[in-house]
Amino acid sequence: MSQNHITLIAKEISAPENFVKATVELLEEGATVPFIARYRKEQTGSLDEVQIITIRDRYEQLVELDKRRAAILKSITEQNKLTPELEKKINAALTMTVLEDLYLPYKQKRKTKGVMAKEKGLEPLSVLMLAQGKEDPVTAAAAFVNAELGVKDETEALNGARDIVEEIINEDAELRASLRKIFEQTAMVVSKVATGKEEEGEKYRDYFEWSEKLSAVPSHRLLAMRRGEKEMILSLDVVPDEEEAIGTIEKKYISSSGPWKELMQQASKGSFKRLLKPSLETEFRLASKSKADEEAIRVFVDNVRQLLLSSPLGQKNILALDPGFRSGCKMVCLDRQGKLIDNTNIYPHEPQRQTAQSGAAIMAWCEKYEVEAIAIGNGTAGRETEAFVKSLGLPATIAVVMVNESGASVYSASEVAREEFPDYDITVRGSVSIGRRLMDPLSELVKVDPKAIGVGQYQHDVDQSALKKSLDETVSSCVNAVGVEVNTASKQLLMYVSGIGPTIASNIVEYRNANGPFKSRAALKKVPRMGEKVYEQAAGFLRIRESEQPLDYSSVHPESYHIVEKMAQDLGVTVKDLIADASHRQQIKPEKYTTDKVGLPTLKDIMKELEKPGRDPRQPFEQFSFAEGINSPGDLRSGMKLPGIVTNVTKFGVFVDIGVHQDGLIHISHLADRYISDPSEVVKVQQKVQVTVLEVDLHRKRISLSMKGDSGAPRPKSKDKDSKSEKSAAPESDMATMLAQLKGKFAK
Repeated sequence: MSQNHITLIAKEISAPENFVKATVELLEEGATVPFIARYRKEQTGSLDEVQIITIRDRYEQLVELDKRRAAILKSITEQNKLTPELEKKINAALTMTVLEDLYLPYKQKRKTKGVMAKEKGLEPLSVLMLAQGKEDPVTAAAAFVNAELGVKDETEALNGARDIVEEIINEDAELRASLRKIFEQTAMVVSKVATGKEEEGEKYRDYFEWSEKLSAVPSHRLLAMRRGEKEMILSLDVVPDEEEAIGTIEKKYISSSGPWKELMQQASKGSFKRLLKPSLETEFRLASKSKADEEAIRVFVDNVRQLLLSSPLGQKNILALDPGFRSGCKMVCLDRQGKLIDNTNIYPHEPQRQTAQSGAAIMAWCEKYEVEAIAIGNGTAGRETEAFVKSLGLPATIAVVMVNESGASVYSASEVAREEFPDYDITVRGSVSIGRRLMDPLSELVKVDPKAIGVGQYQHDVDQSALKKSLDETVSSCVNAVGVEVNTASKQLLMYVSGIGPTIASNIVEYRNANGPFKSRAALKKVPRMGEKVYEQAAGFLRIRESEQPLDYSSVHPESYHIVEKMAQDLGVTVKDLIADASHRQQIKPEKYTTDKVGLPTLKDIMKELEKPGRDPRQPFEQFSFAEGINSPGDLRSGMKLPGIVTNVTKFGVFVDIGVHQDGLIHISHLADRYISDPSEVVKVQQKVQVTVLEVDLHRKRISLSMKGDSGAPRPKSKDKDSKSEKSAAPESDMATMLAQLKGKFAK
């Protein structure tokens, strides 16, 4: 462990060094982020998961930097070119960019123009050119004319010397740093349509002649342009202030107005256009793409987190319907543990229209299986099926709930679904998924690739390995925040528990199937490969409802059971009494139980957990209904006020399901009466909202909505053609957005 790295990270995140050091030590020992955040607060100063991940990633980055630094020092040493001054600069480099700039002159080169000029013996002439003395360049070049080496005349000699100078300029680390600042401050991203691609690239029309500052371009717009470039519809260029850039080179390298000045001007311009601009453009394209990726991934994982932590209905007997017209509605029944107990098809809609038989089947199942809630997929025929079910006169105690079925078809055709239901077809599996999503969204959605669940922004265009890493961490964070009932959890859910992973998750399920439900947390140690370290990392996040040890259904870690037992003993009661009776807990003074390893943060967590063991951090379930009689876009009229559910949050606006089989868009300028820069400031995925219809374009299948207090005004014309399906990729109208936002800001 490098103390220098610890000091640097502590400074960067404004945290005490001892807490950063302890966090790195725990990570190196194999502790997981959720475990450290929850159970090692004394050591880390209660750093949260985001801070711990930041420390981990930055430390890994610095370690990689050290490895590259060592390789560079070794290479330059082997060339016998390492000077004390250069070594000092290399050791002081804090970024890979600076390190590579310093190494550039010493890299093994392919056969460049400069290298070939050196082979022709022109390096001394390049030294004269850089020195810019008073001798005549042509006269000086005459001494280097050599037909055998391929230098036919003075002009060729001077051109070769200039090639060498251009590469010397290109390899100047300090100059590259100066030009990098010019790129940062002035570079424009310029997009143009490829010749003959106008019709094919209609969805990119707003980018056919588009330019804006690279440093200010929104992530979704940059990713859209890059997608257009990838599809060979657009050409992209990063253009800095060329005059300023070349002027910066000349200021450093042209020292006189003598006979060599014109050649040095040519070298400055040539070095920039031939070498520096392409190199720095590539660097800035990659950097801007990386920045856009980070923002898009952040938006995506935030949405996924909200979706995974949606309110669960809980353990109920569920009747689930996957609606359809011609093919009918697949109907399944699940018990309170989510187990499939029956399935059939009903045909309440056209063309069969077996309304009486279908209604009777639903009523019979509700009675037979003591149904407590009905889940209806929100896809094709969803609203019609909901209306049909509600017309049956079911008991008021049976909740009828529309469920977002995005990704259910992906699950139903997956290996996971085939393994779970080998004897049933995809229609049954899809219906089961809909029912289970109502019961517990988290447990069911972990089985689906997050990219298939209908949230996010350009997730298919970003760095897929970075996206997967962030998504895995987000899912793991959600699973561990909620906790997992080990006796009913699927393998897919268990594998996200701290320290477990796919192999041990499979072993837990296999052991459970062979030996029956686990009677205690301690019994988990019998599972193959569940060693002490894995048990330490996982135990606090696993719940066993029926255990004789009441703390096994709480987030109190087994390593702290003795503390709770001592609290109960001091009061002369049992642990069960301590949990059941608040008056006992009120007598406890946590300070009394602090030790060298256990401090107040852990003790406060324990006391909070004793109030309600196994508390679910998710919001309580609230029933929601769409407006009756509004089933399709054709039913909408401007000015209508409707309830809706947020399905996706992007940087340019929010998509809302209002029950018409097509999400509407609330542009960022219509989210609030005040100025906002990020829609997530106002709403989250799965949030229930009240919206006003602004505009309905049936031809282009667009619904414009508003959440502003005065939302009856026509929506500002927006160039933003981004959609939930990402079928279009044009930018928002910045002027219209700005005017609308200013109007809202000053309306106060």
